[in-house]
Order: sequence, then structure tokens, then C-alpha cells
Amino acid sequence: SSGINAEWPLRPGYLQEKIMTTEYDGIKFTDSQFLVFMNRLLALVMVFTYINVFKQPTHKTPLYKYSYSSFSNIMSSWCQYEALKYVSFPTQVICKASKTLAVILMGKVVSRKKFPLYEYVCAGLIFLGVSVFLLWNPQETEKNYTKETTFSGLVILIGYVVFDSFTSNWQGELYSTYKMSSYQCMLGTNIFSSLFTGTSLLLEGMLFSNLFICLQHVTLAWDVISMSFFSMTGQFFIFYCIENFGPVVFTIIMACRQVLSIIVSCMMFGHPLSAQSFIGAVIVFIALFLRIYAKQRFRPGSEQPDGAGKCENAIKCLLNKL
Repeated sequence: SSGINAEWPLRPGYLQEKIMTTEYDGIKFTDSQFLVFMNRLLALVMVFTYINVFKQPTHKTPLYKYSYSSFSNIMSSWCQYEALKYVSFPTQVICKASKTLAVILMGKVVSRKKFPLYEYVCAGLIFLGVSVFLLWNPQETEKNYTKETTFSGLVILIGYVVFDSFTSNWQGELYSTYKMSSYQCMLGTNIFSSLFTGTSLLLEGMLFSNLFICLQHVTLAWDVISMSFFSMTGQFFIFYCIENFGPVVFTIIMACRQVLSIIVSCMMFGHPLSAQSFIGAVIVFIALFLRIYAKQRFRPGSEQPDGAGKCENAIKCLLNKL
């Protein structure tokens, strides 16, 4: 989780928004699909190299099963980039944080998992905390965070939540069924992701034209390469996290990262931070540690209350301690 939180604030908070919303020598780059392709292609090269250097367990997963999470991953990434054309960055962050509940619900559909009550309570607290942090965080008008939120943008953000929730749960199901390594899953997913996006760009005639634009504008090319690098390293941490801790933990970490990215931005660039925003950040971290405490207290092998009221008793106990 520290890897995700340390490396990722640059990607959504700066590089992603910069590429999609600013002009490079009078030209505005708007092809979200090309950015997804570059991200996945670099990740494919790096993970293929890693797997051939370091020994991996025997691979038993049917290759076609990676195509499902690959498609949903492409769509969630596309929605993430595309949404910045219609909604402000804070609105996008709120939507990302709110997907914790969507991940839990998708887990019930994909894997038929049963989640204890504290998972729902923590998910709700995280959404509340991030919302409080962002809605009462003073925004500087020169940052262009006040764009009108359109209906199209909201639809795209809903698509992001749905696709991203399916991706993490499907990958979690593959891990539990076939016991492959996170790097094998990353390779399989990026094979299909590179194939899907590359083929689409070729059919649309946009692959070489986008490459030519990048060659003409060095700053744009550097930003695309840098963002692809951060995306690739982030994928290593993401796959490792889903494999070892599950999709719900991963989503909680991502929600906390959104808050941390804005806190870091306020500290580095002198943005004002209101008391309400600070309270929102505290709520998120309380929710995170509340979940960790509850999961540790009621893990298999420890003494647990009997009966159907186990989860309710856990919540009451934790709230009393707080």
C-alpha cells in the first residue's frame, strides 16, 4: 500500500489532468485510448522481462479468462481519462472514493462473497470522509477545477465505478481459483489490453498519427512516457495488493491515496486546507484503522462472539473504544 500511495499522487493529480486538459504548443491532446495503449504496452514489456528473469509458479489459468478483466480495465481507464473533459478533478476523486461500496456489491455478484457489517460501515465512512474533505476544500480558481459537471461526465464516472469494481473482483477470483502470481496475472491482462487498444487504434487510423504528434511535441511525449511509467509501476503494486489482501482492501487504499494526494499538493504548493477538510481526512483514516482492527480482532482462530450478532457487536465495541 505504501508503494501505491508514494508513487501514484503524480498520476491522477498532475500528469493525467495535464495531458487531457492543457495545450501543447497550441494543440490539445484528447485521445484517451492512446494513453491507455501506451500504459499497457510499457507494462507488458516490463512484466514480460520480469517473469523471464525471476522464477514463477506453474501457470494454470486459461488465457482467455484474462480478457474479461482486460476489457473492463481498459474501459475503466478510458472513463477515467475521458471524464476529465466533462467534470472537475475533485468530482472525479469523490466518485473514485465512493466505489468501495460498489466493489463490495460486485464481489457478491462475481464471487458470491459475504462481507461482514464492518466492511459496509468502513466503506460508508470512507465515502463520507473523502466527500467532506473535497467539498469543503478551498479550490483555487486558476487551477480550472470549477468546470461545469455535465450529465455526460456523470455517466462516464458511473461507467468507471462499474468497470473498475468488476476488474478487481474478477482478478481476485482468478487468484483464489488458479493460484497464479500477481505478475502472471499482470502479463495476461496486459497482453489482451495491448491487443485490444492497439487493434482499435490501427482500425481507426489513430495510432501513427498520435505517435507523430508526440514526436512533434517533446513535452507531450515526455508527459505520456512519464505517466506510462507511473502507471506501470502502479500496476505492480495493484496486482500484488489484490492477490494478497483482496479487492476491498485495495479500494480502501486507493481512497486514502486520493486524500493523501491532495494533502501533499496542499503542502507542496501552499493550497489552503480548511478545518472541515482536515476532519474529512481524519474520518478516512479512522475508517481504515477501524477496518484493520475489526479484521484482526475477528480473524479465524481468535475468540469471537457467537451467533448472527457477531458483526454488530464488533462495531459497537470499536465505536466505544473510539
